[in-house]
Amino acid sequence: MIEDSLYDSAAAAAAAAAERPAARERLVREGAGSLADGELLSALLGTGTRGKGVRALAEEVLELLDGGRAAPEADLLRRLPGMGEAKACAVVAALELGRRLYGHRDKRVSSPRDIHLLVAHWADRKQERFVCCSLNGAHEVLAVRVVSVGLVNRTVVHPREVFADPIVDRACAVIVGHNHPSGRLEPSPEDVEITRRLKEAGEVLGIALLDHLVFSREGYYSFVEHGLLEAPKAD
Repeated sequence: MIEDSLYDSAAAAAAAAAERPAARERLVREGAGSLADGELLSALLGTGTRGKGVRALAEEVLELLDGGRAAPEADLLRRLPGMGEAKACAVVAALELGRRLYGHRDKRVSSPRDIHLLVAHWADRKQERFVCCSLNGAHEVLAVRVVSVGLVNRTVVHPREVFADPIVDRACAVIVGHNHPSGRLEPSPEDVEITRRLKEAGEVLGIALLDHLVFSREGYYSFVEHGLLEAPKAD
């Protein structure tokens, strides 16, 4: 029995060492900016549990983070099988420290590239994410949120969902964007149609739609830069 216990402990330690994420090696070698969101979480979590590798655990945490309106509490993360208190607290502490030190709030947007820098980390998702950036009158960022998570090749979004949070933010303008998991940057007819509807809804609400970005790992496509959306005239 004792030998079996020792064997199990040694096997568990060996498995943990074997699954230690290569993400940590890449982080040291290439810098944190080279890692996708899931890889960053893998590096933070360190190991998974028996029956669930660290990468699978990281993907579950990422799904929870993508679907939330705010950073989750440790209690919520702890409910995920395999997390535990230590891992949950580590994730919450990292998110809060990042928010305090390097948050995007008050960053001024002057070009589509500025927004692309804020949303590009969603480019590797297997499903489309429709993202909305709330801006104040000086075009400083108030918030960046995932509005809707769609299918592999399309997302369904309604103007009321897009503008619900910017109204609470007292935003003066928004910029929206969504990723194309296929990698193609050309907007679909549905993308053009929802842009038209959002522009009209924004005019009624007094919240200008400044641009719509389609993005992937290859880069981004700006509706304004390609003449599919007229930039609002300055007052």
